[in-house]
Amino acid sequence: MNFEQLFEMQRQLDQHIEEKHGLQQERLVERKILALLVEVGELANETRCFKFWSVKPPAANETILEEYVDGIHFLLSLGLELKIEEHINIPTAKMNHTLTEQFLKVYECVSHFQTNMSQDTYINMFSQYLILGELLGFSTEDVKRAYVAKNEVNFQRQEQGY
Repeated sequence: MNFEQLFEMQRQLDQHIEEKHGLQQERLVERKILALLVEVGELANETRCFKFWSVKPPAANETILEEYVDGIHFLLSLGLELKIEEHINIPTAKMNHTLTEQFLKVYECVSHFQTNMSQDTYINMFSQYLILGELLGFSTEDVKRAYVAKNEVNFQRQEQGY
């Protein structure tokens, strides 16, 4: 997937939010990492993959996709925050985990990134998140379409005092 367009859209959203809330001089990396972890948790909750005690089915695919792209927003934002090159190629590896195992892998990678904010740990974190999306059955077209739609919603929310 070519992330160039998504990075640019995220850059515009981030600039808008930072200007509106007077955050241009603040370091937001830690808050964005925590936000990403929260979004991953919300995504897991919608999939219900870990809820062995429940018979309730997962949320609708569109709901899960919307939660998934919330994570993409923060991944892109973290890349911009650290000035990691937008033109990087983010590979995906073979999917050999269950959904629950992949969620845990994503958490592990985010934690590793938090302690070692390098381009390599960023790419690994993003790659593992993309694998999660593949396990959820999302195509790159699905992700891009949902990201663009949610980005527009996020701009509207800022205008409405979200």
